Amino acid sequence: MNGPPSPSPARWFQALRRTRLGEPCLKTYGLECVELLRRARVAFQAGRTLKENFRMTQLEAVLRMLEEHECDFVDALGRDLHKPRFETVVSELILVKNEALHAINNLKKWMQPQHVERNLSTSLDECVVISEPLGVVFIVGTWCSPVQMCLVPLVGAIAAGNCAIIGPSECAAHTAELLHRLTPFYLDNECFHVILLGTNDLPEVVELKFDHVFFTGNREEGSRIAQAAARTLTPVTLILGGKNPCYVDQHCDIATTAQRIAWARFQNAGQSLVAPDYILCHADVKARLVQALKCCVMQFYGSDPQESRSFGRMVNLEIFNRLRDTLWRSGKVAVGGQVIEAEKYIAPTVLTEVSESDPIMQQEIFGPVLPLLTVNDVDEAIAFISKQEKPLCVYAYSSNSKVISRLMSETSSGSFCSNDCILQSLTVALPFGGVGATGMGSFHGRYSFDTFSHRKSCLLRGTRFECVTYLRYPPYEDRNLSLMTWASTLSQKSQGWCQIL
Repeated sequence: MNGPPSPSPARWFQALRRTRLGEPCLKTYGLECVELLRRARVAFQAGRTLKENFRMTQLEAVLRMLEEHECDFVDALGRDLHKPRFETVVSELILVKNEALHAINNLKKWMQPQHVERNLSTSLDECVVISEPLGVVFIVGTWCSPVQMCLVPLVGAIAAGNCAIIGPSECAAHTAELLHRLTPFYLDNECFHVILLGTNDLPEVVELKFDHVFFTGNREEGSRIAQAAARTLTPVTLILGGKNPCYVDQHCDIATTAQRIAWARFQNAGQSLVAPDYILCHADVKARLVQALKCCVMQFYGSDPQESRSFGRMVNLEIFNRLRDTLWRSGKVAVGGQVIEAEKYIAPTVLTEVSESDPIMQQEIFGPVLPLLTVNDVDEAIAFISKQEKPLCVYAYSSNSKVISRLMSETSSGSFCSNDCILQSLTVALPFGGVGATGMGSFHGRYSFDTFSHRKSCLLRGTRFECVTYLRYPPYEDRNLSLMTWASTLSQKSQGWCQIL
């Protein structure tokens, strides 16, 4: 099936001109959302998204949009988050491209029915699992990764054959407006839509009844989304933030450890769901680690990070003020600590002498602040992590494989990474998602395809061999039960399960 018709050159250049000039887009209102949902549902019911060719065309269009408008995305994220071009390209655009290319290369295999093991009673039947699209899905992105968290789930939704409505975060307004303008020029105009909403409008839109809701954001908003979805029995995937612990053992390369932690915590000015939220440092290496982190900040951003082109800003004053107030009431500043409200600037900061009861330890940190607590051994670190709510990520730095193994097996989290940070959340071959209060469901690669698919069980049987299947029919006879029990015993011995004919 062909994609949407190409717009006229005049309309194309007009759209590009509006994008570059930053002309504001109008907010999407309730009646418009209803109409867009209706159009998407009509398109889905017409089978528009079912063909492999259509899905391929749309995935390739996502790639073209990112390639042809890289500068526009860099500009939008620069306006929203003061995000350096390097970070935008690497952590936003390339990541989405990798997902799209992975889906394109594997789509045929993913769409094929999966044959399952047969047993004695189905030995002459065909047992398959078919992945069918859910329908019209609602994807709600977060402001801290506004391109990645809108388009990576969209890739999975397209690959699985769904129509989708995307709701970018209003906090990253320039990026949201860019997606709103560009999407109609690349993706099918009936199947895919971008809406511009306020956070408070989201539950009302969710109640319009989608076939799946994919939400990325904080727990408070995620709870409201889940409650709204529950009222219409809509399944949800929630990727929520949490306090991600990072254990630093006495047996590790301190210089490398400090570099990797500092990179993960301070990129995007610390505004990340997957950055290490606090360090549990072995007491023997605390002083060395603090000094190494100080050197890393100097190496990365110079003597004055405010002047660095590699360091971002807080997305808005509300989040800036919340973090500033929390920072001033927690621990002791060992590195950084400077704040400038007019620029929404908070310097890369390391806090020491932090206690578990400090405000900085009571909520997730969306900013460039890294608290450091000390522990005496790995047992104490595991105990500390285990008594908190399950985090989205756990990180551990040690050259001792037994220490790594213990932290991986004795703590529960959405994901785990040893001797580095964040990378486990960027790999297309690994599922990424939360557990407990950090969310439900997962995505990336094949796991995104499965999230947006219904795995339908299909048993294909003919009408032959009624001479055997008649045993199950009334009137029930002891002789028939004995035969069925005997057959089940044979099946159990040969295949490891008990199966009645």
